[in-house]
Amino acid sequence: MMRAGAHPGIAGLCSKAVGFCSNRRGVAAVEFALIVPILLVMYFMTMEASQAIETSKKVSRIGSMVADLVTQQPTIVKADLDAIMKIGTSTIQPYNRSTPNITITAIQVTTDTPPKVLVAWSRKVASGVYSADATAGTATTVPTTLKVAGTFLIRVDSNLSYTPIIGWTTDTQTKLGLTQSLTTTIPMGETYYLRPRRSLTIPCSDC
Repeated sequence: MMRAGAHPGIAGLCSKAVGFCSNRRGVAAVEFALIVPILLVMYFMTMEASQAIETSKKVSRIGSMVADLVTQQPTIVKADLDAIMKIGTSTIQPYNRSTPNITITAIQVTTDTPPKVLVAWSRKVASGVYSADATAGTATTVPTTLKVAGTFLIRVDSNLSYTPIIGWTTDTQTKLGLTQSLTTTIPMGETYYLRPRRSLTIPCSDC
C-alpha cells in the first residue's frame, strides 16, 4: 500500500541524478578537451621563442663572420663582397621566413685634428638585392674608443625583421581582437667593427 504523499516518480529521478553524478565515464575525455588547447598554445610559444632566440644569435654572428672574411683580404672587389654577404645570409638557415640585410662599410679615420671619420667604400644587400650604400667621402660615426687617427675599420651591420611562424591577416586580427604589437615582426640586429688583418687598408677597386 502506498502511503499518502509518496511520489515514486520523484524518487526515481533522484536515484538517476545520484547515479549520473557518480558516473565517472567521459571525465577523461572532457579534461583532455579542456587541456589540449592550452598544451598546444604552450608548445607553439616554446617553439617560437626558441627559434627566435636561435635566429637572433645567428644574426649577431653574421656581423663577426662577414667582417672576419673581409678583413682577411688585402684588396677586394664588389664580386667578392657580394659573395661574402651571400655566405652571411645563408647563416640563418633553416629560418627562411625573411632575409637579413647586410651592410659592409670601410671607414677611414683621418689624421686631421680632430680626426674625421669618412666612408672609404660601402656595399650592401637588402631584400636580396646587392648595391652600393654610402658614397665614398661621406662622414660617418664610430664609437669613441675606435676613433683613433690614421686607422682603417670595417663595419658590418646585420639586420633582420623576424617573422613569427604564425602570421595573422588583418581580418584575423580583428576577429580575434589581437593588437598590432602582437602581430608585427621582431627587429634583430648587430653592428660589428674589425681592423684589417693583412694590410693597413682594404681598397675596393670597383665599389
